[in-house]
Amino acid sequence: MVLTQISFIFMLLMLRLRRDEIYRLPLNSLIFFLVCLVSGLIYYAIGGTHDYSTVVQPANLWMIIVYLFSYYILNTIFVLTARYFLINQKPQFFTKDAIWDLASSLIVLPIGIILFDLYQQLGYLAILFGGVPLIGIAFVMRLYNSSQEINRRLRKASEIGHQLTQRLQVEEVLHLFVEKISAILPSEQTYIFDVFNKENKIHLLRYAEQGIEKEKEIQPFPINAGICGFVRITKQGIIYNSKKEWKHLDRGGFLPKTTQSVLAVPIVRNSLVVGVLILASEKKRAYEQYQLMIMNILCSYLGVAIENARHVEETKKQSERCALTNLYNYRYFESAIEEEFNKEYSHLSLILLDIDHFKSINDTYGHQAGNEILIELARSLELLISNKGVLARYGGEEFVILLSKVDKAEAYDFAEFIRKSIEIQPFSVHSDLDELRSKILIPITASIGVASAPDDAEDAQTLIRHADRAMYTGAKQAGRNKVAEYVG
Repeated sequence: MVLTQISFIFMLLMLRLRRDEIYRLPLNSLIFFLVCLVSGLIYYAIGGTHDYSTVVQPANLWMIIVYLFSYYILNTIFVLTARYFLINQKPQFFTKDAIWDLASSLIVLPIGIILFDLYQQLGYLAILFGGVPLIGIAFVMRLYNSSQEINRRLRKASEIGHQLTQRLQVEEVLHLFVEKISAILPSEQTYIFDVFNKENKIHLLRYAEQGIEKEKEIQPFPINAGICGFVRITKQGIIYNSKKEWKHLDRGGFLPKTTQSVLAVPIVRNSLVVGVLILASEKKRAYEQYQLMIMNILCSYLGVAIENARHVEETKKQSERCALTNLYNYRYFESAIEEEFNKEYSHLSLILLDIDHFKSINDTYGHQAGNEILIELARSLELLISNKGVLARYGGEEFVILLSKVDKAEAYDFAEFIRKSIEIQPFSVHSDLDELRSKILIPITASIGVASAPDDAEDAQTLIRHADRAMYTGAKQAGRNKVAEYVG
């Protein structure tokens, strides 16, 4: 027990524990002592002995097995109890580690009996014949366990990679990556930096502590500075085992003072380093080369997933926007109004706007001048509406505004405000029909129709039709430059 205690302490010291983990030395030593003592007393209580003539007898083998299981059960109970009171971990008896410990004990048992028998006959020479093979078996078992662990993490990395590539939004991709990465490689801090942007600065995209995403303020720093800059330039992942190895590179100053080990991996897209992943730990030598390899694989998945998500977002944006004005188009508007009708709403109002005498503007100044008016009007409407509702180009010179939780009277007043704003502000365009393409100011007006649900309609298409009818019969036919509400 004494010799094992000494070797046990040396083993814990090799783990390079942090100051706040030093308690593990006396705690584990105490647990080992109590387990050995109690299981030994149980062995002697049931008739066990160290007498050579009786220990190796087959009839007494059951006492050795009782000792073995007593040791295993007591050790498991003490460890689970310590974890429950120290880190509030719920007890689980049949974990993978516990089963592995039991299997190891059962494998070592016959070797231990043979070693005991050899010791009685050969003395210390038995260590050479029995101990060396035992160490070899333990080494092989350790290699096997390590390979199994690597395979498990590789499978997990592959699963996460497939999940990443299925996400269609960049924000979803980054959130999933930060959330899942802790299952592969736990670390105190996780950082994802953007190193490919117009500002030529390094920006923090995501930050997490113990796998939980949090807000963190880090001022942008030069593109080639620090660990991020080094990884960006070399395009290679790197592991730092202690603070003295990376301290001279801490230009960003974002790593906590207690950080020791750092793992940094480039995020590559189209052969360009677009980001850097940094994992930080307060332990020395916290990361191994195989973990760097797994992170490289995951970051490759991340780069592909971000590229795919950005492509999907850009394609979706193009399909939802008018190419001329960059406002939402008719397709998006139809989906938006149908979605609003599927929700619970108190009022839903629609404003339909049409530029008066737009054809004569095209005929007088050219279609390019007409396009300039449409673009300028779109920008004006965006400023007027802001985030009050959904603005879309309905077609031609028509624009539509969808206002949620706005009744008919309020929508009418807002439409009148828009009409007056258009009327008093002339639009600056270039006359295409003039050889000099001189810049001129053109005053325009608009006719506007207003309808509201549920007062005027119970479905989307009816609401659109009634707003259109109000615009033509109540505003256009009544002399233009007016706002008219639907009257059923």
